[in-house]
Amino acid sequence: MMLSFSVSGRIAKPVSEVFEAVVNPDRLSGYFTTGGAEGRMENGATVFWSFADFPGRFPVKVREVVKDRKIVLHWESDEQTDEDAETMVTMEFEALEDGRTLVTISEEGWRETAKGSKASYGNCEGWTQMLCCLKAFVEHGINLREGYYK
Repeated sequence: MMLSFSVSGRIAKPVSEVFEAVVNPDRLSGYFTTGGAEGRMENGATVFWSFADFPGRFPVKVREVVKDRKIVLHWESDEQTDEDAETMVTMEFEALEDGRTLVTISEEGWRETAKGSKASYGNCEGWTQMLCCLKAFVEHGINLREGYYK
């Protein structure tokens, strides 16, 4: 059995605006990828994300994009094993009747080990923070991560 988690939040903006804030590297760099994002998330693309709190340029393999509905990506697991290990991230966007957008982020693929558990908890924290930052940025133009790590 592989470890997994799912987090979600409601953003008070239309789904098209919320989706664009994730797939557009300029928008994503405004609230999440503190070191910048390179490349628009499109089917089959490899984009690169950088973070002030995790130095380096991380390749993100985009497997599927369904406009305003879903993004599926793979990236290297932080389990620190000798084997190549990737996790799968699925982001789902649901337009709600009141005009808001429900964003759900799920990630799976860690081994049931102490390292896998630690890595999954770290990513769960990161995606939860991403949702909070997305909400503040899209609704109010505020970058919660600015100065957070420096």
